[in-house]
Amino acid sequence: MRYSKDFKLSAAKLVVEQGYSFSEVAQQLGCSGWSVRDWVRKYRASGELSPREESTSAASDYAKLRDENARLRMENEILKKAAAYFAKKSL
Repeated sequence: MRYSKDFKLSAAKLVVEQGYSFSEVAQQLGCSGWSVRDWVRKYRASGELSPREESTSAASDYAKLRDENARLRMENEILKKAAAYFAKKSL
């Protein structure tokens, strides 16, 4: 299947700028992980995407923020359950 340049560049940006893995992007977009990997390599070489050194810090920051977000959501659910429990107990 042939994909447009915009599609390929957007997929590559998900990896480089958003911190997603090749397989995550491929699964979301319905293409192969090898294609996504090739697109990232191609657009880095052409200068349309930032080199690997610059993107790793942004990707790691994103990964840390996603982990923190998941932890905070879990804590929020625990607090909701605790509030409901204590509300029932006080009645």
